[in-house]
Parts: sequence; C-alpha cells; structure tokens
Amino acid sequence: MWNEQQAYAFAHDWVDAWNSHDLERILAHYTEGVVLTSPVVLQIFDEPSGSVRGKERLRAYFTRGLAAYPELRFELHDVLWGVGSIVLYYANQRGTMTAEVMELDEHGHVTRVLANYGARKA
Repeated sequence: MWNEQQAYAFAHDWVDAWNSHDLERILAHYTEGVVLTSPVVLQIFDEPSGSVRGKERLRAYFTRGLAAYPELRFELHDVLWGVGSIVLYYANQRGTMTAEVMELDEHGHVTRVLANYGARKA
C-alpha cells in the first residue's frame, strides 16, 4: 500500500508526462499486459468492448488520442490511494472532470485502468 507522498508523486509524474505529450514517458507508467477501459476507446479506436489490451495497443491508442487532441492538458484535483490501486481525479483541456481508477503491480506500474468521465466543468 502506498502512502500519501508516494501516491501524489506518482500522480504528478503521470500528469506531467501527459502534459508533455511525450509518448514514451506516458507509457513508462504501464505494464506490458495493461488493460485500459474507457468510453473514449469507443470513439478513437472503434473498439466495441471499450478496452485496449497490451502496451503496444495502448501505444497506438495514445498516439491517436494525442493526435486527435493536440491541446490535451490535465490539471490534477485529487488523488486517492488504496491497497494496490490509485484514483486520479483531474480536469481535462475542456475543463470537464475525469477519474481514472488504476490497479498497480508491486513496482507501481499500472496493470488496469478504468476511466470515467463527467460532463460538469471543474
């Protein structure tokens, strides 16, 4: 289980990676067998399950996402942590809120993501 300092360090590094648009830095947070489930997968990847499986598919998904949203930017609002998981709550470039529930391996790399989006502005 992480403590508050570790959770916030991970969260800030993850947000900074996304805000830099550095694909390799973003992907460094994920395991090879990662599974990401998000409504955006349906839009960008036309994947009916809403899930992307494996780091190489995640690379393709993130590449498309960064190209589709060149103004992409996240602002961290809160971090919650538990046993083997973390939740990042942040505003995106449109000002709407997102919560990502991430399961982590013993090295602090993301194995599973459940992305949830809100319509309200921050």
